[in-house]
Amino acid sequence: MSQLDLARLQFAMTSIYHFLFVPVTIGLSLLTALLQTAWYRGGQVAYLRLTRFFGTLLVINVAVGVVTGLVQEFQFGMDWSGYSRTVGDVFGAPLAMEGLAAFFLESTFLGLWIFGWDKLSKRVHLATIWAVAAGSALSALFIMAANSWMQHPVGYKVDPSTGRPQLDDVWALFTNPVFLRGYLHVLLAALVTGSMVMLSVSAWHLRKVLRDDKGDDKGRAEDKATQVRAEVQAEVQDEGAPDAAKEAASGFRLSARLSLFILVPALMFNMLVGSELGVTEGKYQPMKIAAAEAQWETCQPCSFSLFQIGGGNNDQTPTKVLEIPHLLSLLATNHWNGKVLGLNEVNSQYQQAYGPGDYVPNVFIQYWAMRVMAYLASLALLLGVWGLWLLRRERLTRSRWFLTAAVWAVLLPFLINTSGWLLTENGRQPWIVQGIQLTKNGVSSSVSTTEVAISIVAFFLLYAAMAVIAAVLMTRHTRKGTGPLHQDDQPASEMTY
Repeated sequence: MSQLDLARLQFAMTSIYHFLFVPVTIGLSLLTALLQTAWYRGGQVAYLRLTRFFGTLLVINVAVGVVTGLVQEFQFGMDWSGYSRTVGDVFGAPLAMEGLAAFFLESTFLGLWIFGWDKLSKRVHLATIWAVAAGSALSALFIMAANSWMQHPVGYKVDPSTGRPQLDDVWALFTNPVFLRGYLHVLLAALVTGSMVMLSVSAWHLRKVLRDDKGDDKGRAEDKATQVRAEVQAEVQDEGAPDAAKEAASGFRLSARLSLFILVPALMFNMLVGSELGVTEGKYQPMKIAAAEAQWETCQPCSFSLFQIGGGNNDQTPTKVLEIPHLLSLLATNHWNGKVLGLNEVNSQYQQAYGPGDYVPNVFIQYWAMRVMAYLASLALLLGVWGLWLLRRERLTRSRWFLTAAVWAVLLPFLINTSGWLLTENGRQPWIVQGIQLTKNGVSSSVSTTEVAISIVAFFLLYAAMAVIAAVLMTRHTRKGTGPLHQDDQPASEMTY
């Protein structure tokens, strides 16, 4: 593999790994804030216990996310100095805003939230977790502004002496049509991720209680049923609850209900936003949309293939197994009979504008990333609707099939998010900044292929270690449950010093 291939592989590895934690932070911080708000307004101890429980998961996730973010910045500076030299005057502005404003807001108030339980008043302590949620969303805003500029450069001028773009309108970054839709798309995806994590954890505990209640009927070993019952009773023994199983189910039923109420609307709204983002990208990045459908020739109207064989870069005659007439026209143009440019025509236009070359991205990745994202999102929506139906019929805590499916469904948002980013970043290739700089011109000339390969191995080992640590901490905390409360677990009634 060439230096360029290895640098791209390293960027993909670090970015995808980092983005496993980012949406959890954004989504779970908001959900934790909602839980604490419910406790602040109603005074139910169950909400306080859930706040402490999911807040700890949030803290673990933030800690790992910060480390992965630092590694990503390091590899960016090491492998992509050509990119930094060329567009650093533009790209650096939103990154500086993210570091100086959003990150410090998030980290400062997260520290106050962690250590302020017995020192801050209830109102002030509640405000700190809302500030954490705002800071995480603000961080995503600046990052998405920078990324959207790479997709559709706006608000810049080219310095005639250096030939490099310079930012001359900072507000254009935040009114970029790609940013406006892309940022909302990411926020909603984060809500989906956070709510699915909360639903999965809640379902695991509800299933444990259900297994305890029905253990004898299902032929489970008596000693295991006794052990599970003892664990559940131990969680609430200090609070004198008469029925441990019912109290445990009641607490996690509240978090499951909240997650379902967030999950389904967020998924439905995000599908609409994603459709609008596709129309916007069809206007400014027609190559990306054509590659997502493996549409080599211009069509009007255009069908959307649910599944096809072939159609990659070396095979321009795909066999489309299932097609939905007019759907691609609708998704790409918002018109039933809209025209969608094919890969060959767009490539010809780019050759006329930018010179000879092949401007077609990896069609196989683009095509299947689109479908994995769409199909798994639809599956997650079906699961959410199923859960709401069970909740309405008061059968949520008794449905073994749903609870089992919900536990495993925690994988869905991470696969959806990863597919979405592959769709976004792969579809821009071979550009690192659309129409301004090719990816091959952004790599560092002073870093050898061997050095990049060694750093990939080092980063992989570091990430593997962090994955093990995060998995152990999160699994251990999840299995422990909400646990009993102590005096220091509640905010002070008045401010203390």
